[in-house]
This record gives sequence, C-alpha cells and structure tokens, in this order.
Amino acid sequence: MIKIMFVCHGNICRSPMAEYILKDMLKKKTFGTDLYIASCATSTEEICNGIGNPVYPPARQELKRHGICCGDRRAVQLKKSDYTEYDYLIGMDSANIRNMIRILDGDPDEKVHRLMDYTQRGGDVADPWYSGRFDTAYRDIYDGCTGFLKYLKQKYADVD
Repeated sequence: MIKIMFVCHGNICRSPMAEYILKDMLKKKTFGTDLYIASCATSTEEICNGIGNPVYPPARQELKRHGICCGDRRAVQLKKSDYTEYDYLIGMDSANIRNMIRILDGDPDEKVHRLMDYTQRGGDVADPWYSGRFDTAYRDIYDGCTGFLKYLKQKYADVD
C-alpha cells in the first residue's frame, strides 16, 4: 500500500480538496496497488480543543460543483510521526514545505514534495483563502493530482 498525505496551512481548503480530488480520481480508475490518502495542516489555527474545523464552505462548494463530496472531514495537524507512516507528504506551496520540514525534523528519505512539481508548470497551488478563487485552486490541484498519478504509474510497475 502506498500512503499519501496532502498538506496545507490549515487543512480546510487546499489539502482536503487534494485528498478528495485524488480519491475521486481513484474511484474512476482501477489501480493494482492500494493507495491510502489523507490530509493535514502545518498549523493549529483551525483546531480548537482538539477538534478541527470542517472543510471551508467555498472549498466544499467547489468540490460539490465537480460531483465530489468531502463528508464531515475536519482539520488535523501534521505530526513528526507521520514521516514514518507515509510514503509521500505533498505540500501545496513553498511555505507549507518549509513548515513540514520543521515539523518532521528534516526529510532524509526525500518524501516531501510540492504538488505542482508533478505538473509541467511547477510552482505553488493557488491559495484561495486570500483570492477567493476556489476554481483556480481546484484546477491546480486537479492538474497536480493527475501528474502525481502519472508519476505513480511510471514508478510502480503494479500500478495500472
């Protein structure tokens, strides 16, 4: 099983969008290897008394526009122990990567990547928190997940 963790600042917009976009893609395509997909935050801003906030309503609405439901998903924070639990820890932007490396105490096995690095254009996933452009974030994430699945197919012989 390949374990994937998507990471953003608060785990209420981009990383849960990536989690559910990739899960939706996998519903439509059969793979020879099981993939476990989750998401989390680098900050605790969306977590109060151990209870995480739900997916931000505009992010939820954008997913719904594409026929994707994210249920009652709630924010959780990245932990140092996640490094040993996951094969890929994929951040949405450069600031996420810096914070991930700090929380994880490094990246000796090169498991930490930016999602857009799996596309030809690279860079950061647009942050809809500031722009309000959840459609643009969706497009970036969709393209990143498409590229990531292509990468997995090339890397693992048993992935269809």
